[in-house]
Amino acid sequence: MWALPPALLAAAAAIAMPLHASTPALAPDQSMQPLAQVNTALQAGEADKALALLKSLPSADAGQGEAHNLECRVRIMLGQWNAASDQCQEAVRLDVQNSDYHMWLGRALGEKADRASFLSAYSLAKRVRAEFEESVRLDPRNAPALADLGEFYRQAPGVVGGGIEKARGVAAELDKVDQARAHELRGQIADQQKDYSTAEREFKQAIAASAHPASQWISLASFYRRRQRWTEMETAVHSAETEAEHDKHAGLALYDGASILIETNRDPALASKMLEDYLAGSAKTEEAPAFVAHIRLARLREQLGDAAAANRERAMAQALAHDYKPEQDSKH
Repeated sequence: MWALPPALLAAAAAIAMPLHASTPALAPDQSMQPLAQVNTALQAGEADKALALLKSLPSADAGQGEAHNLECRVRIMLGQWNAASDQCQEAVRLDVQNSDYHMWLGRALGEKADRASFLSAYSLAKRVRAEFEESVRLDPRNAPALADLGEFYRQAPGVVGGGIEKARGVAAELDKVDQARAHELRGQIADQQKDYSTAEREFKQAIAASAHPASQWISLASFYRRRQRWTEMETAVHSAETEAEHDKHAGLALYDGASILIETNRDPALASKMLEDYLAGSAKTEEAPAFVAHIRLARLREQLGDAAAANRERAMAQALAHDYKPEQDSKH
C-alpha cells in the first residue's frame, strides 16, 4: 500500500502553520506480446531487461500509453523518482481515462515529494491527491487506488485535502469491493488515533476477511512492531510464512516479513529463509523488487558469517538492475 512520504507530511504541516550502462542481450519469449514481456520482467525484478525491451519497442506502437506506464513502474523500482513521474505523466497524457495510470502517477509524485523542498512538496501533495481522486472517479471499484486515496486522506493534513473523516468515507467504499483493505484502513485510522484495541481488532478482521491473508498478517505484525510487542510481532510473521507455504499469491508477505525481522534485528535465519523462498518462488512482484531482496539477503549472509554467499547475492542483484543504488534500499 502506498504511504504518504514523511517529507511531504512535514512540508504540508509547515504550510498549515501560521505565518542505466550498456543494454544487455535479450532472449524474449516470442510467444508473448512485447508489453507482456516487459510486465513479466517487471514483476520478476529484471529491471535491465524490462528497460531494454521497452527501448526496442516501435515509437509508433499503439500501446505507447502502457509502455510509458510500465517504464514509470520500472523507474519507481529503481528509485528514479523524477524519471518515473515523467513517464507516468506521459502515460496519463496518452490515455487520460485510464484509472491505473492516474494511480501510478500519484504514487510516483508522492515519492518525488519525499525528496522535494517544503514548498515543492506542498504543491506535489495536492497533485498526489488529485491523481488518486481521479483514479477512483474513473473506476470506483479500483481497490488499490481506493486504498491509496484512503492512506493519503488518513495521513495528510486538511491544508492539502486530507482528513480522517474522508479516510473513513473511503473505507466505506472499500467495503463494497475489498473488505480486507477496508478493515486494514480502519485499523490504520484507529492506530493513528491511539485507539489500539480497535486497531488490533480491525487488523485481525482484515485477516479473517482476506482470501490471501498472508499480507494481512504482515500488517498485524507491523502494528505489533509499532507497539513494541515483540513476541506477538514474531508470531504474526511466522503466521504469514505459514500462509505463504500454500498460497502462490503470498510472495510480498515473505519479503515484507523478512524486512520486519531485519529492521528489528530479530531471527536473521528466518529472515534469510523468507527471502530465499521469495526469490525461489513464482510470486515475485514489482512491490518487492528481486534485486533489493538479493541485496538484503547479502547483508544477512554477512551477518551470518558467509561472505562468499553475500558476494553471490550482490552479483545477482547487479545482474538484474545495474543502475540500482543499494543505499536507496530503505525506500522499498
